[in-house]
Amino acid sequence: MLKLKQLPIVLFIALASGFSYGQLGFSHEIGVIAGPVEFRADYGSRNNEETNLGNTGIGVGIVHYINFSYRADCNCYTTDTYFNDHFKLRSEISWNKTTLNHFGEWVDPDKTSPNADRLRAHSGEANNFDIGMQLEYFPKSIRSFQAFAYKFAPFASLGVHYTSYSPKASTTYGDGSITNPANFYSYWEPGSVNPQSGSAFSMVTSVGVRYKLTVLSDLMLDLRWQLYFDDWIDGLNHQLSFNKFNDWLIWLNFGYIYYLD
Repeated sequence: MLKLKQLPIVLFIALASGFSYGQLGFSHEIGVIAGPVEFRADYGSRNNEETNLGNTGIGVGIVHYINFSYRADCNCYTTDTYFNDHFKLRSEISWNKTTLNHFGEWVDPDKTSPNADRLRAHSGEANNFDIGMQLEYFPKSIRSFQAFAYKFAPFASLGVHYTSYSPKASTTYGDGSITNPANFYSYWEPGSVNPQSGSAFSMVTSVGVRYKLTVLSDLMLDLRWQLYFDDWIDGLNHQLSFNKFNDWLIWLNFGYIYYLD
């Protein structure tokens, strides 16, 4: 696992990769994204919509694109190949935050057991800083979209991100200590609550669409699914039999993209 102190190295490699592509003459785009995040963690009941909708936060980010269809050094189109006309390389730096609570049948008002009280008293927070790259595929011609042949350009993407996570946890049960197992659900193993900072990689895939606003700008709508290769992103890993998946999220983001060249 990468350490937090290695983050500048990862950032340098990502920026250097983008710079190297720039030296080849490809044009650049830059933009901002923001929108609601639905964080699927070990809080609440799985497949419970109250859990899914209750544990919703916010995400913001800066994105950079390498546009292979156009050359900045000559203000001309590149060689007309399928790859150049249908793919873009996206680099991203983003941050998301979600307050986490327990929802579902085990904390319903009619549940009056000590364990129900422990769950209701327990809350947390996911804080994630992301950096990574995705390859975006546009089924329609990028050149035609830039020439206003149509207003909407759908796309799909796949990539890998590096995440530096800093979760939080608290409880109002008992003595309020997060290191005391007696303050948490009795069927969890000791150490299941561990809000320590760390890092992990994740797989990112999304579907979206761009809307041609002006010659040099687009609006973007993007629905992302991000699966972390770690189950400690939320600071909770209770390891019960129904905890079958690592943490993951869904992010619906809205963006504004500007063409630099």
